[in-house]
Formats: sequence, structure tokens, C-alpha cells
Amino acid sequence: MTKLSKIAAERGIKYFLISFTDLFGVQRSKLVPAEAIDGMMKNGAGFAGFATWLDMTPADPDMFALPDPDSLIQLPWKPEVGWLAADPIMNGKPVPHGPRNVLKAQIAAAAAMGYQMKAGVECEYFLLSPDGEAISDSADKQAKPCYDQQALMRRYDVITEICDAMIVLGWNPYQNDHEDANGQFEMNWDYADALITADRHAFFKFMAKSIAEKHGLRVTFMPKPFSNLTGNGCHTHVSMWRGDTNLFADDKDELGLSELGYQFIAGLLHNGEALTAITNPTVNSYKRINAPRTTSGATWAPNTLTFTGNNRTHMIRIPDDGRFEFRLADGAANPYLLQAGVLAAGLDGIRESRDPGKRLDINMYEEGHKVRNAKRLPLNLLDALRAFEKSTILRQAFGHEFMTAYGKLKLADWNEYCRHLSTWERDHTLDC
Repeated sequence: MTKLSKIAAERGIKYFLISFTDLFGVQRSKLVPAEAIDGMMKNGAGFAGFATWLDMTPADPDMFALPDPDSLIQLPWKPEVGWLAADPIMNGKPVPHGPRNVLKAQIAAAAAMGYQMKAGVECEYFLLSPDGEAISDSADKQAKPCYDQQALMRRYDVITEICDAMIVLGWNPYQNDHEDANGQFEMNWDYADALITADRHAFFKFMAKSIAEKHGLRVTFMPKPFSNLTGNGCHTHVSMWRGDTNLFADDKDELGLSELGYQFIAGLLHNGEALTAITNPTVNSYKRINAPRTTSGATWAPNTLTFTGNNRTHMIRIPDDGRFEFRLADGAANPYLLQAGVLAAGLDGIRESRDPGKRLDINMYEEGHKVRNAKRLPLNLLDALRAFEKSTILRQAFGHEFMTAYGKLKLADWNEYCRHLSTWERDHTLDC
């Protein structure tokens, strides 16, 4: 293996960001000079785990983030810096609730069954003013702003700098558009192995925020930053492979999906209530998936555990041969836990040969109330966490330590929210 110090000399890299993602999706880093990187590759960069969103105490020993050399990304906007995704370890062993470790364990479980999951993500985000109070483009006012050419081109400099960076990195981006909310955009790049996609997803969020800051703007992936506008989804496209063969493809099926693909979908439907705690991990998340109609006319978010063909009103859509789109997750989803959760639920569907039932082709926004026996998504984070903690399937897949750590920290997050007294409460209750 070529030493990173040699790669640094060849590419002009002066510093490395050794980065790990904690349970709340926050990226934590040490900035390491190139001269010291080979030692870090052997031992990792030291962190106090309690100082991040991991379930640790100040009494715990040092946690080390061991960088993955295959994840190296040279910052296109600052080429003297290289970014490395890292795996948290403690006492020489992987931290079981470290998100990248959780995903790698699910990938190993799939590999033991002879499968490789490939995935792509659609990261929606808003471009805001620096204070985050308003969208950055005051002229972006259309009631239906999706694909608005003028609004897209007014943000040409930011959008193309991000897209050019992805081209340089070899991600093969293929389209950029103005999304359904005023001030909202989406950028698409090629799908890949689940771990590669998760690393790129994590880096994309860092890159989009950094480049926007260069232009005096602010990017947010917050699920629902404006109550009247469509929220930020993070739709995930999924397929399962063995070598060069797409195991989800079946040209004899009406929608081009194999029995294995339907079993995988059934796993997501069966585990969907519990999985929502991972795919929609914030209090704000439930203002996107349980939202009233927006200014544009639709939330574009699911509210029920259902699947369909090419119909965007359901949680799972089968738009093309050999893959499906999982529309539940939002912009706050942890890039690693998102893929791990999808894979764990899907593997359960395969192991148990689950049946997703008959697909629905109705408009769920207009006729969803007529559907019987379709489970509704949790109404809030607490409901999702209760389903998560009760799930023996997720506990078996992820292990007790991750389930306990994630549930504990997220419940504390919910309790902190409940201690907050809002203006709405005072306005509606002061004179009760």
C-alpha cells in the first residue's frame, strides 16, 4: 500500500482532515500535517469520545479515529487539504455504535449472504442568507418553483462550483435542478457501493456548505426549515448485486423487479416504523413527513408505509427496472446509518422471505385515507424511538450497544425539545 505521505507529496497535499461522523451526523475532525499522516494511519487520531455525540463518559479512555486510505478525497476548493473518512476505535477494537462501523457490519452481513448493496442518494438542500433566516434569493417567489430556470441560473456560480468539484472527484454528476421549494436545490451523481455512497454523502454535505460559505451563503439540509415550503428529502435508490449481476432486475416482472427485490421492499415495510427513528432522526423531521399541503401543492413526502410503481406519493417507488426509490429519509439522516438501516431492514425481508403484498397505484395524498391495513408513519420522534427500541429485528442486526446508545442520546434530544416553551404554546394556552 502506497503511504499517504508519498501521495501527499505527489498531489501537493499539506494537511489531512481525519474525519468521523458521530451518532447525530456531525462530522468531527483533526487537521493533521502531511508529515504526520503515516503515523496516524497506523494508530489513528485521538479524540475524547464524550465530547462528541457518542455514548461515552469523561472517564472512558481515548477514542481513536482510524482513517480509511481508500476514502481519500482532495478538497477541490482547497487542494492542499485531503479528507479521510475514519472508523472510531477504542482499546484496539471498533466502537460498536460508531456509524461507519455500523454500516460496515451490515455490509459484511450482506456479503456473508452473497450480496452487495449499491445505492445512490438525492440530497436536497436550501441556499439561505448567512443568518439562516430566509432563502438567499428574494426573487425566488413562484408558487410552483420546481425546475425554475431563472432561479436556477441566478445561483449558477454556486451550483456549478459544487458540480465541477464532483466532476473532478470522479463522481459522475449528471444533473442539477431547482427543487419544489423556493430556494431549494438538488444535485445528482452516480450510484455506487453503499459505503462509497455514504462517504460521498458525508463529504457532499461538507462540500456544499463550504462552497456556499465562499459565496457568502448558507446551505441547510434541515428537513423542514420553512413551514409553508416543501422539506428536504434524501431519497435513496437501492439495488442488490452479485459481481456484475443486478439481482433486483427481472425483465419478466411488470415493473422489472425480481422476487429478491420485492422481499427487500417487504423488509422495509415490515420494519418501517422502527427504521424511521434512523431515517428521520430529528424533532423537525416529523414536520416534513406529517406536513399539511405546501405552497406548491404537495409535500412530496410519504405518510404511510406503502409501495408503488412510478408514483411519488408512496414511501417506496419503483421507477425503473432493477431498482427502487426509498423516499422516507430526510436531509438530517446520518449518511452511514441511513444505508445501514436500509440494508438491515432489507436483509430481514430476504431472510424471512417477506411479502410486500399488493402494490398501490392510487394518489396517497388524495386517497390515502381510503386504504385499510396500511401502517402510518410515526407522528413524532418519540413515537419513532419507541418503535425503534421495541424492534427485536433491528436489535439483532445492530447489536445492543448501538441500540442503547442511539436510543439514549435521541431520547435526551426529545426531552430537551420538550423543555422548550414555544410562542405558540403561550399564545394558545396563556388564557386557558
